[in-house]
Amino acid sequence: MPLTDTAIRAAKPSEKARKLFDGEGLYLEVAPSGGKWWRLKYRWAGREN
Repeated sequence: MPLTDTAIRAAKPSEKARKLFDGEGLYLEVAPSGGKWWRLKYRWAGREN
């Protein structure tokens, strides 16, 4: 299920970094400091990057 705009805005920081998955390797990382970054998890030559 894709993340909604409301879910992204409501994501609050916690003690450890959190990952909110959007689908097909795309996720939103929420840092303890409150920063939010989009990340992409993929495999190249059998290794996760």
